[in-house]
Amino acid sequence: MSKLSPKLQFLGSTIRGAALAVSAAALAGCVAQVRVAGPPPPAVYVAPAVVDVQVREAPPPLPDYDQPACPEDGYLWTPGYWAWGGSGYYWVPGTWVQPPRVGVLWTPGYWGFVGGVYAFHTGYWGPHVGFYGGVNYGFGYVGTGFAGGVWAGNSFSYNRAVTNINVTVVHNTYNTTVINNVTVNKVSYNGGTGGTIAAPTPQERQAAQEPHVPPTPLQQQHVQQAAKNPALFAHANGGHPAIAATPRPAAFNAPGVVGARGGQGPATNRPQNQSGNPGQAVNPAQTQNRPQVANQTASQNPASKPNPGKKPNQQKKNQKAKPHPKKPPEKEDGGR
Repeated sequence: MSKLSPKLQFLGSTIRGAALAVSAAALAGCVAQVRVAGPPPPAVYVAPAVVDVQVREAPPPLPDYDQPACPEDGYLWTPGYWAWGGSGYYWVPGTWVQPPRVGVLWTPGYWGFVGGVYAFHTGYWGPHVGFYGGVNYGFGYVGTGFAGGVWAGNSFSYNRAVTNINVTVVHNTYNTTVINNVTVNKVSYNGGTGGTIAAPTPQERQAAQEPHVPPTPLQQQHVQQAAKNPALFAHANGGHPAIAATPRPAAFNAPGVVGARGGQGPATNRPQNQSGNPGQAVNPAQTQNRPQVANQTASQNPASKPNPGKKPNQQKKNQKAKPHPKKPPEKEDGGR
């Protein structure tokens, strides 16, 4: 095979160099395209598909309690619910919470009976209120949607008809009567025997597809603190937790804590005992057996109060020897 002339060799080298340059430019263009691509979209938190726990025991009925007053503008109400712990159900008190950002609403979590077990669907923040099992949590959460207030621009306006608002503290309010089309009861779960009969509406299904935000760190701390309080477990309080609602998350001992009706009530709201300590509850059974009560009963009847300086027989004689109304005249006759 004959050798190529120097001119042809130079031409071949030039062509190969141009081809490599074109390939490098094309590769550089591809790399540039990858580098300028925008960041991947953030992960979407779709809470309705998130099942926190599954158990075979139905949750207790919802306790009956009053709502604490809204502490200040911008706080939104999150209703209380029964959560599952290692030794059974415990109550997570309802509380007022600052939302993670403007424009979002709270969809409460709920228990649903599916496949022979009760599964808890975690609550979440989103542009619209989604499905929460048809459970009537009260205070605007009547089983579907939310009637406790609306966002008006960057401010939240509260409906005084269904929420506890102090107008001297919170100024963005309105008053609209809420028509409740859901049966008013204390059922705390959806489906199964005795549960609510409700299915997601088209609007709630659409809300489930929207971007969601998980509970705030303060909300998570609120749940963790409730799980550590033995008095909040249903087997200890009989379904009537002493801390049913709080004015702020994790503020279990703050002024304004509300206890469930039918229960003993929170320690901060209990009457003071004889030592004057409001944190100690007075047991009525123990109060009846206290010596002080017996002394009070005796003091109400002076005739039955014993005199430690005299013998019992002398006390009886003295009681018989009490002067009668006619005695003074007899003494006057005897002195003549």
